Amino acid sequence: MNSIPYGRQNITEEDIDAVTKTLQADFLTQGPKVKEFEEKFAMYVNSKFAVAVSNATAGLHISVLAMGLKSGDRVITTPITFAASANCIRYGGGEVWFADIDPDTYLLSLESTKQLIESKPEGFFKGIIPVDFGGLPVNMEEFKKLADKHGLWLIEDACHAPGGSFVDSMNIKQMCGNGNYADVGIFSFHPVKHIACGEGGMVTTNNEKLYKKLLSLRSHGITIENMSDNHGGWFYEMQQLGFNYRLTDIQSALGITQLAKNDNGLKRRNEIAANYKKVFQSKIKFQSLPSNTYNAHHLFVIEVKDRKGLYNYLREHQIYAQIHYIPVHTLPYYSNIGYVDANLSNSEEYYKCCISLPMYPTLTNEEQVFVIDKVLAFVNAK
Repeated sequence: MNSIPYGRQNITEEDIDAVTKTLQADFLTQGPKVKEFEEKFAMYVNSKFAVAVSNATAGLHISVLAMGLKSGDRVITTPITFAASANCIRYGGGEVWFADIDPDTYLLSLESTKQLIESKPEGFFKGIIPVDFGGLPVNMEEFKKLADKHGLWLIEDACHAPGGSFVDSMNIKQMCGNGNYADVGIFSFHPVKHIACGEGGMVTTNNEKLYKKLLSLRSHGITIENMSDNHGGWFYEMQQLGFNYRLTDIQSALGITQLAKNDNGLKRRNEIAANYKKVFQSKIKFQSLPSNTYNAHHLFVIEVKDRKGLYNYLREHQIYAQIHYIPVHTLPYYSNIGYVDANLSNSEEYYKCCISLPMYPTLTNEEQVFVIDKVLAFVNAK
């Protein structure tokens, strides 16, 4: 049996051909493939606009800036996420406040977030960044109601969930990151994610004003629109301090072909998840699935008492499971600035037991059976 990672990319000849054609074309960056990828991605998630960026961290950064984040602004997010979901707030000089997770879905708890907001004076917080952890959609409709009640902006970190969806109270299917409830959605194209571009990300929104801000921030703050002067066809203005967060045409070409395969990939991911659930049901705890949601299954997480023991045991059998995530508030950077005493017991209990099993479309049935057998052998021996 070959080694089995927790996740991996699936690059086909079609992907290679698309990249090769772009390498032989006139534009390697700032060309037509970027716009094509943006338009196709926006259509896929049902948003009006999409802005391709160099990675999802860059996307989070320019999103909080586009929302008007200023030094000292307080923003709420989950501790069970990759550090970037919180770091983007710090990049803009804001303060990160963590609310706890739901112990069954592992998502940012609506009730915990509500309690945190209502424990402070009105206007204390500026925004919320929920995360579609593992591919499971956050109910953004409910978070939107909470955000609107308190005048907060809302950014959906959908990096784990392209193609995921939930059904809202009007019985309408809402794709993750479609912008109908959140102001902005963020996606990642890291190789272990659904759509692999090497590195890359996408920011989605339905707000044209935000869209134009995002475009400007992505490319140095430089524009050729609404200029105060014009010396000729070469002229441009830098109207704000932006960044070089562009995605190349090479990566975009790969993203286009990868996107076209995502629905089939999601189908296979859900088949793999169903296989795990069938065997582990009533034996091993795993992430619960609320009704009327479609999990994009970037991850399949289980909880076991001897997590480190299982982690090491699986590695001995060349199964490279992973841990998602170390609670962000316990990382040295955050504990050093005062988060070590945060009351986030659900997150901390989850971390003691969580482990992510292999989950990717090219995982074979034989490989999955091998993984399941080893997990059960370890758990049953305890």
